[in-house]
Amino acid sequence: MPTPTKPVRTHRRPRTTTVPAPSGKRHIAPLNGLRGLAVLGVLFFHAGHFSGGFLGVDLFFVLSGFLITGLLLKETQARNGRIDLLAFWGRRARRLLPALTVTIAGTLLLAWALGPPPLLRYALDDAPWVTANLANWHFIADQVGYWNAADTRIFGHLWSIAVEEQFYLLWPLAIGLLARGRNGGRRIAVMAAAGAAVSLVLMIVFTAPVDTTRVYEGTDTRAFSLLLGSLTATPPVSRLLARAGERSAAWGSLALACGIGAYWALSDGQKDLSLFQGGLFLHALAAALLIACLAQAPRTPVGRVFATPTLRWFGLISYSLYLWHWPIYLLLSEERLSMTGWSRTAVILAASIAAAWLSKVLIEDPIRFRARWAKNRTGAAALLAALAVLAALWALIPEPQTGADTVDITQLVSDSALPDTGAAKRPLTNP
Repeated sequence: MPTPTKPVRTHRRPRTTTVPAPSGKRHIAPLNGLRGLAVLGVLFFHAGHFSGGFLGVDLFFVLSGFLITGLLLKETQARNGRIDLLAFWGRRARRLLPALTVTIAGTLLLAWALGPPPLLRYALDDAPWVTANLANWHFIADQVGYWNAADTRIFGHLWSIAVEEQFYLLWPLAIGLLARGRNGGRRIAVMAAAGAAVSLVLMIVFTAPVDTTRVYEGTDTRAFSLLLGSLTATPPVSRLLARAGERSAAWGSLALACGIGAYWALSDGQKDLSLFQGGLFLHALAAALLIACLAQAPRTPVGRVFATPTLRWFGLISYSLYLWHWPIYLLLSEERLSMTGWSRTAVILAASIAAAWLSKVLIEDPIRFRARWAKNRTGAAALLAALAVLAALWALIPEPQTGADTVDITQLVSDSALPDTGAAKRPLTNP
């Protein structure tokens, strides 16, 4: 009787060409609550009640980097280090473009019907750049100060959507190149850390004391928030946090949440230059670590607080709520409503939430969950039709004459002092 052969023992690890994903979960309840907290901070900041609420945008960036990188790494694990870039970009387009397109079209119509002429004029100027997801660079080139001129641009808040879309275009390419072969996760982590450091240096170098719009809205100078979120989604960081255990994650999330809350309460972006000399970077780093702790241990006391139904509900409507709130804030001005303070805030918050809920139910959910009309060629045709309607609106809405109500300085001097060219009869207009 032949003796059975024994398996050969070896201490060498099997070679693999895949990158382990940080988590198999796509929906983590506390992270939905964090998204809701971020959008509420922005809403109250723009309403004039919370000076540090603008940091909610930074939290959005970090969350986006973490979640998108986690999904991409999960795909590399399933596809032997490869990413279907066209499919990824198609999913991002279905998730973001329909609601954005409807918001732009609806805002143009509302500005035409209800807005003052300067608001409509700038809306028509900005709409093509917003549609192309280049709004941030357009505002920078036009020298539109974020802190002192945003209320003249009804699409001024969409600079952050442009930054995220540009990140979604470039970062998957980097992951696709780095994830193949052994130690792909480590290479991605190094790339994310190095990119965040370069972005921080650029912010410090480009910061101007007079106006910080360039570094606040620039893709290169804000990339560190997205990349720090991406870094904490990589396997090396995930394994490190997993070794620390749930107890450490619980205490870490508590300390980080308290620190971030204090920073939000004390920050004033318009006056505090330290934000652009490392403050925003430290905030993003703390947010990234908090998100990673909540992903590793979502049932800790802090995780249960962020997973409350109210915060999660606001997280579910956060995208449409962010899209609609600023146009509604500008159109329902104090003059139009004859209200100020918290009374006006209650009205504009209610209107913004209603618009966001309708957008989610009628546009986001059918496309996201692939309703019959949103599938395949029908869905593509619907998106193209919406874009065509948007282009037609932009072309057909007449540009207002914003100089009609300006002072005619030619009337301040005697007609006899002017040359007889007819210039004294023509009012000056704004450029």
